[in-house]
Amino acid sequence: MKKNKPETKNRSLDQTDREIIKLLQKNGRLSNTVIAKRLSVSEATVRTRLNRLINEDYIQIVAVSNPLKLGFEIVGVIRIDADIKKIRRITKELEKLDAIWFIVHTTGGNDIYTEFIVKTLDELNDLLFDKINKIDGIIRTNTSIILRYIKRNYAWGTG
Repeated sequence: MKKNKPETKNRSLDQTDREIIKLLQKNGRLSNTVIAKRLSVSEATVRTRLNRLINEDYIQIVAVSNPLKLGFEIVGVIRIDADIKKIRRITKELEKLDAIWFIVHTTGGNDIYTEFIVKTLDELNDLLFDKINKIDGIIRTNTSIILRYIKRNYAWGTG
């Protein structure tokens, strides 16, 4: 669910911002004090910058879990072909679906790429046939089930 955040003007990242992000990508549990020591800046500087990075949607700090180990039986990907004139409305409808946790517009073979988590095949059936494929403007879906996570690394640094 998106939070209503006050509109702020994003400024570009400097080297300190980038280093904070890199450290947190490797270990999201680092305290502001530890980050400050590693970067030779004050804890207040880290706290202020971290708040800005979060508020301006540069980063999120969350626990990344493995849904397959948490009792979800089915995790996967749905690639969607859509009527481009209706893509924004389609995306807004997809955002309302709790089972879908990731949505992006894409180029290439499909227009929308989503990732989902459900507990049972019945829930997947409901998601696909009773919810997603009933959204006006969706032309076709292609669903793939994730069998096993091989690599999930979020420490790619900054651009």
